[in-house]
Amino acid sequence: MTLDGVLPVVDMQKLDQLDPNTLARLAASAQEEIRKRGLSAPRPGRAPKAARMFQVPDSVKYLGAAQIETLTDAFRCWLHDARDERSRQSRTRMWLLFLLLRSTGMRLGEALELDDRSDFDLARGVVRVGGDSPREVPLPPEVVDSLRLFFDAPMSLELRGQVFRLDQGYVRRIFSERGKGTDIPRELLNPRVLRHSRAVELLRGGVPLVVVDAMLGQQGPSSQYVSFSDADTLRIMNHYIYEERKMKTSARNMFVGQISAIREGTILSEVEVTTATGLKVVSVITKESFENLRLAMGMTVIATVKAPWVVLVKEDSMFKTSARNKFCGRISAVNTGQIAAEVVVDLADGTKITSLITDESVNKLDLKVGDDICAMVKAFSVILALE
Repeated sequence: MTLDGVLPVVDMQKLDQLDPNTLARLAASAQEEIRKRGLSAPRPGRAPKAARMFQVPDSVKYLGAAQIETLTDAFRCWLHDARDERSRQSRTRMWLLFLLLRSTGMRLGEALELDDRSDFDLARGVVRVGGDSPREVPLPPEVVDSLRLFFDAPMSLELRGQVFRLDQGYVRRIFSERGKGTDIPRELLNPRVLRHSRAVELLRGGVPLVVVDAMLGQQGPSSQYVSFSDADTLRIMNHYIYEERKMKTSARNMFVGQISAIREGTILSEVEVTTATGLKVVSVITKESFENLRLAMGMTVIATVKAPWVVLVKEDSMFKTSARNKFCGRISAVNTGQIAAEVVVDLADGTKITSLITDESVNKLDLKVGDDICAMVKAFSVILALE
């Protein structure tokens, strides 16, 4: 996806050499283009605001935000339904590949050529993509943590260097199968559409077109008019990922509290957070993440949990589980849709926990407003961030 050329070609490093009249003409051209496209000019020093008007060509197939969430949930449920460790290992490889395609927009062929031993810099949170369009692409923190956990697992040692070397036909088949039972059209269930979806998502989030082109490894006409250094591209993308993550978590489950207990291991660290009302939330993160955040007893942190990671269980059907976090309360809202349903649980201390489950699960559990319910969250699903 590229824009037709409308501005004069300019070497951005030589702008200071242009005379005032030329600069004035460039500014006027830019303002006219902004007006035509219905865009707002970005504020100095900040990433551009989302375009208020954005038209995607009819020829470009992509998934909407709800469809992406539905497909992600389908992959996650498939992973959780693995019967044994070998099956879980195989499905985790596919899950990590899906996360990479979803968050970076890279081509399937590029992802399948990745060498997990050399192409990932998890300390910096980037993946190095090779091929005809070599580049570095930033990764969301939750993707970095998922990759690190898998790479460091003893069972994964035999796969190192080959984690993403999967058959293209197999990958496309899994994409198609995960869409069964959803309302997503079959023609949208493939990696290429996911790539388009990420591009549309970034552009709607206000990321400059030339940066999107650079991230996706495309060389369009837009690159003739303005360029960013590799460092600037990473800075802009990291800013967007931060804002994207903040936007997603602000509407989900957030627990603000102080660190009340720490248990450190060689690979993982367990952190207990106690809120002002006495609610305790346990999180397990990697040792590296623990050290990067410089966590210590008494620090104030934010523990967040995405709604799809909250499992609901009725008290009369409780069973033994490995989930460290169990919060019991009463259902205050059940918002059903065609595929998923949002269930809000009110705890005794006034805290609200939101769970996103399938509408079928709502029917099976016979969930209604006023029912007593327990929300359960695995410690690995609790993300920690500093205020």
